[in-house]
Amino acid sequence: MLKVINLTINGTLRQVSADERESLLDTLRGLGFTSVKKGCEVGECGACTVLVDGEAVDSCIYLAVWAEGKSVMTVEGLKGPNGELSPIQQAFIEEAAVQCGFCTPGLIMSAVEIVGTGRKYNREELKKLISGHLCRCTGYENILNAMERIVEETYKVAGTGE
Repeated sequence: MLKVINLTINGTLRQVSADERESLLDTLRGLGFTSVKKGCEVGECGACTVLVDGEAVDSCIYLAVWAEGKSVMTVEGLKGPNGELSPIQQAFIEEAAVQCGFCTPGLIMSAVEIVGTGRKYNREELKKLISGHLCRCTGYENILNAMERIVEETYKVAGTGE
């Protein structure tokens, strides 16, 4: 049965129709948000990670109807007013934390959530925080380097760092 859902996607209020059994992943992909990757479809790989009201979720196991009245952010929502990359995206590029790029959008969205806490995490904590993401190309070291860098930079900018 089709339901009408009112939600905000990347800052824009949208009204969409979705089957009540449809995943948020399929709804977002159907709307053209191709950064949301369809990987395992069982919440194991993290490729479909988006933020719902600021919290990272696996959109493949999150029903679209659950997003009623909520704010959803995808990687497309991170770009600046002139299309520039966010500091998190820039850190991933500069630290060579991307290879094939399939897992990258999900990792970036998790990084957005992590940075949004305002907390300074160490490398071991970051490893645990991204443990729900599978990457077959990078070996995670450069991903962790990028995350450490952006956490440190954000922490200092917030005026809480040394």
